[in-house]
Amino acid sequence: MKKMNAKMKKEECADRYCPFHGSIHTRGRNFKGYVKKIFGKRAVIEWERIVYYPKFERFAKWKSRIHAHIPGCIAESIKQGDYVSAVECRPLSKIIHFIITGKSEKK
Repeated sequence: MKKMNAKMKKEECADRYCPFHGSIHTRGRNFKGYVKKIFGKRAVIEWERIVYYPKFERFAKWKSRIHAHIPGCIAESIKQGDYVSAVECRPLSKIIHFIITGKSEKK
């Protein structure tokens, strides 16, 4: 999952948790969603999904949230409300198990 843009190749960051320039490896699941909040180097990513209840023959909207680390090389480009992609990594802290890999275009 190490895709680099031309812009990211030029910039070097000193962040050890950067999947492009640091020593952290990505694995497993990947999600796309909207950035709801930013706390320093951490972002809350939220997305909606539709769940069907066969008993009631109805659909319901559920929201899922994850906390993700923002690498230093793309920190200035990530703002609240952006549609981003996040990839799983090893646990970085108690709640952070994902890293933002870049902005995405909504389908």
